[in-house]
Amino acid sequence: MSFEVVTRFAPSPTGFLHIGGARTALFNWLYARGRGGKFLLRVEDTDRERSTPEATQAILAGMDWLGLDHDGEVVSQHERADRHREIALHLLETGKAYKCFATQDEIQAFRDEAKAAGRSTLYQSPWRDADPATHPDAPYVVRLRAPREGTTLIRDEVQGDVSIRNDQLDDLVLLRSDGNPVYMLAVVVDDHDMGVTHVIRGDDHLNNAARQMAIIDALGWPVPTYAHIPLIHGPDGKKLSKRHGALGVEEYRDMGYPASGMRNYLARLGWSHGDDEVFSDAEARAWFDLGGIGKSPARLDFKKLENICGHHIARTEDAALLHDLQAFLSTTGRPPLRDDKAKMVTQALPVLKERAKTYRELIDKAHFCLTDRPLDIDPKAAKNLTDETRKVLSDLTPQLQNATWSRQDLETRLNGFAEDRGQKFGQIAGPLRAALAGRAATPSVFDMMIVLGREETILRLKDAGKTRGT
Repeated sequence: MSFEVVTRFAPSPTGFLHIGGARTALFNWLYARGRGGKFLLRVEDTDRERSTPEATQAILAGMDWLGLDHDGEVVSQHERADRHREIALHLLETGKAYKCFATQDEIQAFRDEAKAAGRSTLYQSPWRDADPATHPDAPYVVRLRAPREGTTLIRDEVQGDVSIRNDQLDDLVLLRSDGNPVYMLAVVVDDHDMGVTHVIRGDDHLNNAARQMAIIDALGWPVPTYAHIPLIHGPDGKKLSKRHGALGVEEYRDMGYPASGMRNYLARLGWSHGDDEVFSDAEARAWFDLGGIGKSPARLDFKKLENICGHHIARTEDAALLHDLQAFLSTTGRPPLRDDKAKMVTQALPVLKERAKTYRELIDKAHFCLTDRPLDIDPKAAKNLTDETRKVLSDLTPQLQNATWSRQDLETRLNGFAEDRGQKFGQIAGPLRAALAGRAATPSVFDMMIVLGREETILRLKDAGKTRGT
């Protein structure tokens, strides 16, 4: 009997979509999409003091950039509070939960006494088996009547079987004294109501699974398949933090990493398919499974990220790449390419994209066709423009008037010109780079000339060929 796979990503909207959350979302998306299932999005906004609409929008924007589309509407956990409360009261009515009238001072006194006596400080409420006739007219919380004997077995697709003794778990609070449901209950109810079959999340939630299973068992609901994935560490092996650099996916977007490369890299960050490093979305969806996820924390490696992104840029068709560049310019607050510049960039992409690791780097390499006359010559390039080399450029210009403007013809003419002067081409390449791009480090001189065209090339050479002061 087959069933539909349903996964979910459930971030708390208290800040940006960090890189660990993005990977969790990706794993859920890949698992569902690869099996024709549903990928749902739930915003766990029960913490009203820290949750903000701006953070929700940042998460949605990050997922949109990564191309992680979700099914149906975004579910707000806060808006489902009445449903969570209904379930807590149902458990109370069926004897699976109880009213606890203990005050915070009483709970703290219990823990202090237990600690002093060397006992477990796990709170055991005296109200668990109290006669309802003894209940005072006072505020109370609703606690789950959790099992105190035996063990809870979490069958985890990544961590394996994990056993937790029930006497190490407390009777967790379901409803606070103000009637508001707690996060732990909300997660269970929402997952059940949304039909979630697989809970794929960070292994910092592993202990939560045992407590949530106690609620699930009390309700007689099916337990979802769990897969708790190790967290991401920095290159130094320590938990990822601001000191390691970019944390939010929008920072990676603004640094110019392509979304396709980012998806590829994040998929490989803790999951593997043989020795495959660079792959397409279609391959990732077909290959991804929970068995390929490792048990050890993955380490963020910017060099590997750049390498994978470079492969994706090189693989992208020129028209699609131009579209991505325009989108990058827009999201980073820069003006779009003019039509004439876009045409030149498109012509240059076949030679530029082979070595670029990011869109920023690609645009930097395309500087020669994005700049306008008269060129602003940078100091390093200006060293190649002496009175003598300016004369060389001036002498070269007539030689190009009748060139067919094929790469072969240009190579023949420029090499011949240098040879006639008793030089090697490399000796005139520096002045040519300065004249054509205003920089010392550029793409091939011949590639630049082909892209710029005869007229623009000659005008730039004439500008540079003028002696200083004229």
